[in-house]
Amino acid sequence: MHGLVPKPCPARLAGFTLIEVLIAIAIVAILAAIALPSYQAQIRKGHRAAAQSYMMDLAQREGQYLLDARAYASTEAALGAATPSDVASYYTIGIAVPAVSPPAFAITATAIGAQVADGNLSIDNQGTKTPPDKW
Repeated sequence: MHGLVPKPCPARLAGFTLIEVLIAIAIVAILAAIALPSYQAQIRKGHRAAAQSYMMDLAQREGQYLLDARAYASTEAALGAATPSDVASYYTIGIAVPAVSPPAFAITATAIGAQVADGNLSIDNQGTKTPPDKW
């Protein structure tokens, strides 16, 4: 009966225990729970900034249109503009030109889809931007 000499068992095999893996998963889950809302807020801010930039461009075009035509334009097409796709995906742009004297306009960006949580934006011919905390 030779060859039946028992070999000593190692005290611990290489690898991770179930507890160690669960702790690592829990830490990753906590970090993701903290980071995801912050990331989504930054994405909304980026979409808002794109809309604000486009609205400022439209306001500038309205000023030039007023000098040329003595009235404000009521459509983007009249201003020679079209809503960029990165803005159109998250906002609907509207231009209101009330029949008042002196002439006036209001450009409104109405949030759609995932951007609704951020709210709407507007700017008028006097440069008033609402809501002020979003500009």
